Amino acid sequence: MDQKQNIGGGSVIVVKWSFEATFAMRAQTSRHSKTSLFTLPSPKGCLHSLCITPSKNGLSRFRFLKQLKKKEKIITMGEVDRVFIQPQEHRPKPDITRAEGIPLIDLSIISSPNSNLENDQALGVLVEEIGDACKNWGFFQVINHGVPLAKRQNIEKASRIFFDQPLEEKRKVRRSEEKVLGYYDTEHTRNIRDWKEVFDLNVQDPTVVPASYKPDDEELTRWFNQWPEYPADLREVCEEYAKEMEKLAYKLTELIALSLGLPEDRFHGFFEEQTSFIRLNHYPPCPVPDLALGVGRHKDGIVLTILAQDDVGGLQVKRKTDGEWLWVKPTPNAYIINVGDIIQVWSNDTYESVEHRAMVNSGRERFSIPYFLAPAHYTNVQPLEELTNQQNPAKYKPYNWGKYLVTRKRSNFQKLDAENLQIHHFKIPESELGEKLD
Repeated sequence: MDQKQNIGGGSVIVVKWSFEATFAMRAQTSRHSKTSLFTLPSPKGCLHSLCITPSKNGLSRFRFLKQLKKKEKIITMGEVDRVFIQPQEHRPKPDITRAEGIPLIDLSIISSPNSNLENDQALGVLVEEIGDACKNWGFFQVINHGVPLAKRQNIEKASRIFFDQPLEEKRKVRRSEEKVLGYYDTEHTRNIRDWKEVFDLNVQDPTVVPASYKPDDEELTRWFNQWPEYPADLREVCEEYAKEMEKLAYKLTELIALSLGLPEDRFHGFFEEQTSFIRLNHYPPCPVPDLALGVGRHKDGIVLTILAQDDVGGLQVKRKTDGEWLWVKPTPNAYIINVGDIIQVWSNDTYESVEHRAMVNSGRERFSIPYFLAPAHYTNVQPLEELTNQQNPAKYKPYNWGKYLVTRKRSNFQKLDAENLQIHHFKIPESELGEKLD
């Protein structure tokens, strides 16, 4: 780099630190408060970063780095756009806490095509396991789920082939406000850009949704999938995989219904014209894994998510008891299930949607494939009558799922001045609930 170059406020310089440089930097930050926002590493030789904050002395800080680089042999690795940088309080910690307690549930008793939930003697135990996992964690893993391994391997292979193409090829099926499905590489979560690229497809093609987010506009439109020329079999592979995901999702909703004391088919009617979709995720290696995230913290607005992740791993779940972020270790051929916002509302807060996020790393790319189960656009989401009474009144006002979905989609293409729509916007205040109880 040229010493005369002026680094703008918020720029990030990625450096590789020697052991000696760490102590030199610590000594400097203790004497100069203006350099106190340097990210300080502890392991020898690890990639870490230096954040130049918006100020008039951005140039002087850069020169300070130049002096330290010359003296302590710091290796600069490049510059990262500040749009990826998470706020200090939401950056991943260098020490990973593993999620030892997330339940691993065996679905073998219902995975055969001829299984009958009503007649299986072991069903009660399984339903109790599902209920406990939904209530205490909001997340669980399933094995022996009945999804053929070949179907999963096929879509994973096709995903890798697609993302390995040149950017100009992938952008031929780029998402837009008019074509909301396909490839995208500039997605934001909570107005911070994610370190990832994605390919979205709907399970029903086309999918019928409201044409506008405006409440009084009753016009409908159709969302069509976009398919790239290569790999040629991507459409067939994805559609076959979607059928398997739909089967598994129905089994899971039946178990969740039973765990709530409802008939096993209680949720079936919501999905006759479903808006479910599949996403192919690719997280490239990131030079600043201590500052950026593959996906920022969020909850899923749908019914439930079925996630396939590779052996690299990166999913973190926020533990309900203490707010600690826990890393979910990949289990071969397992699926990770999480409760979505709609189940939280349907269950009237008996089950809770939990925050989660995706970490990145500097050494290996990562792939994952979530399936998002979502109801028909005309569904009015509200606590189920069977789960509410005078002592436990409905805690949410009804909202239309189609309008909710279209409103949230807007944030994919424009930065919003306010928080995106969330279910807590429909939460009935405690004061009003108290009046109902009185």
